[in-house]
Amino acid sequence: MTYFSFLSLFTLLISLISCSENSISKSQSKKETTMELSNKEKAVTLIESLETGDKTPVSYINPTKYIQHNLAVGDGLEGFGQVLANAPEGGFKAKVIRACQDGDYVFLHTEYDFFGPKAAFDLFRFEDGKIVEHWDNLIEVAPPNPSGRTQFDGATEITDKDKTEDNKALVKNFIDDILVNGKMEKLAGYFDGDNYLQHNPQIGDGLSGLGVALKHMASQGITMKYDKVHKILGEGNFVLAVSEGSFADKHTSYYDLFRVENGKIAEHWDVMETILPKEEWKNNNGKF
Repeated sequence: MTYFSFLSLFTLLISLISCSENSISKSQSKKETTMELSNKEKAVTLIESLETGDKTPVSYINPTKYIQHNLAVGDGLEGFGQVLANAPEGGFKAKVIRACQDGDYVFLHTEYDFFGPKAAFDLFRFEDGKIVEHWDNLIEVAPPNPSGRTQFDGATEITDKDKTEDNKALVKNFIDDILVNGKMEKLAGYFDGDNYLQHNPQIGDGLSGLGVALKHMASQGITMKYDKVHKILGEGNFVLAVSEGSFADKHTSYYDLFRVENGKIAEHWDVMETILPKEEWKNNNGKF
């Protein structure tokens, strides 16, 4: 399907959604019409429709209430449509690497080609099976880090669902203690020795790798501050923290994904994004 035919179908679907809540395409498969998708499945198919051209997932968005927190995108379905209208020739690429659901929230770890290769986290909030709110963080894809790890590889299997709340509490305490309040004497207690897999492009594995990176930043006069944790969401062994602070004196949004194993932080991925100055915002919903 060409990009232009997809855009035409998207425009038609917006019109149909505005008229009726029963606007799912007649070409939808029998399986989809007889079996309700989970919120996680809806979020994944919506993101991947940017590449596949499938028009059905747009109907998973509430047509009258879609609050957009990507400050470079206009609010509502109109803003979503403007993104599609400005797609490069050949459209976008989108591959969901990890997907987790926590109550009414779904968060995705996504690999994009979105005006250039990007690593991203997308966060959706659902009401009555419809997407009503979206947040994200994006960053340029970088070469492998000093330990040879990329921004996407590593564990993907969700386990230990019975430990979700314990794992969320561990991550919240870690960020509050270490990143917000700087209680570095507690750092080692959150890890199993030096057994810590790191996917940040600038940092190597283990607490030793973290120490090297922090020392280098200090030598360059670069400061990293976490001021406030806005959300802690998780499913099993994966926990996402959404935080606000500054990096190199620039207002920054931090999305940190942790894998927890046996009550210790075992693996970490992150996307940090400089927050646009308010005069450049295309919506007034704020980053968080």
